[in-house]
Amino acid sequence: MTTTRSATQRLIYGHAQLHDCLAFADANTAAEEAGEIKALAAARTWDEARQVQMTHLWNPASADCYEPDGEYADGKPFTLNEVGSVVEGDWPPMVTARGLELLPVDVQAQFGKREFTAHNGDYLNISVNREAELVAELRRRGYEVTRDDELINVLNGRSFSPMA
Repeated sequence: MTTTRSATQRLIYGHAQLHDCLAFADANTAAEEAGEIKALAAARTWDEARQVQMTHLWNPASADCYEPDGEYADGKPFTLNEVGSVVEGDWPPMVTARGLELLPVDVQAQFGKREFTAHNGDYLNISVNREAELVAELRRRGYEVTRDDELINVLNGRSFSPMA
């Protein structure tokens, strides 16, 4: 099964350190998503964190998630690594899972393997050793593909993770 695209799809890809494999993101939104992640990670208080505007992601520090009183009062220090959804690995979403939506099914089957995680769902494991032939195949199909390891790892939360 080959997917035909009417317009060029732009993808960013890179080596996702957390799963030690290649990961893909939509180039049209990836930089903005990374900006949202960095903005939230830079918040010093819960009030600042709640005020971070999210367009592409949801805000795990919002008043919908944490009541702005007591332990999470506006002036209290904010540390993104201590937010429940971050600790549990739910935020930001695994960048390695995006390939399951962005890449054609036959490309996924040829170059990767669907992996299961008990807590965060499936992701696409594509060995970094397959990079050259995968990129060539995507370009042959009309994709615009650019490598950016730093951006991919910000999207995966590596910019604020204690494992970074």
